[in-house]
Amino acid sequence: MNPAYRRQSTLHRGCTLSWFVEGDGPPVVMIQGVGIGATGWRPQVEGLASRFRCLCLDNRGFGASQPAGDALTVELMAEDVLALMDAQGWKSAHVMGHSLGGLVALYLAHRARERVRSLALLCTFATGAVPTRLTPRMLLMGLRTQLGTRRMRRHAFLRMVLAPQELEHADKDALAAQLAELFDHDLADQPPVAMRQFRAMAKADATPFLQGLAGLPTLVVSATHDPIAPPTAGQALAVGIPGARFVEVPNASHGVTLRFAARVNALLREHLDAVEDSLQVARSG
Repeated sequence: MNPAYRRQSTLHRGCTLSWFVEGDGPPVVMIQGVGIGATGWRPQVEGLASRFRCLCLDNRGFGASQPAGDALTVELMAEDVLALMDAQGWKSAHVMGHSLGGLVALYLAHRARERVRSLALLCTFATGAVPTRLTPRMLLMGLRTQLGTRRMRRHAFLRMVLAPQELEHADKDALAAQLAELFDHDLADQPPVAMRQFRAMAKADATPFLQGLAGLPTLVVSATHDPIAPPTAGQALAVGIPGARFVEVPNASHGVTLRFAARVNALLREHLDAVEDSLQVARSG
């Protein structure tokens, strides 16, 4: 069962955004990707809330953030996050994003760098051309999540987000049920907004302004077996932001934040603590 996070709502640009805040300490905003909402950050909230104040949202058009409102773009999603920071009274925060959420985080930092203490970019990319590329492998994986029985579609989705080693001896039905709680929907079903999110992601490209983020503390995490955001995309992203740190998690795939939470949370705590220590030194100096 998902913990009963106390939800708040904020009306912005035609959408009543649904969000929650948990924990105490420096502020952290967590932005999810296509077809997943605030609850998808539960493993990270559980790992970080004792030291950080975590804000998680359902992106517009997903879950309780309805209706989608204005034309969906990555720029608008970044604006949504800033609106929630305003609602919380945060002048600045650490910003982390997974997949599409990483692109949103990049656009947010480009638009309002003074409000971003650091970036943590997980299984993501500098351009939406990476996850939306129609290679034979990606096309086949996508089709399998749309065709066949509900059980077949659930298992196909697992193969898209989990590494082969994770599935080799797993009870796939139990695993699909477990992930459905975090995704806030049955893995056999595609949320109605998913294609709009996909199209918005396809049009986004942060590459032209990555150099301008030089000096912004940035952690980039990729997973070895990720077909959606391969490590080469993470490496390119880290190279594009001067000073960014790149880490590759072996034996993991796109669902690394869910299935390798202890490893990911340790990296995030190290990153966030280092930035906060540096800010404290700067303030005292």
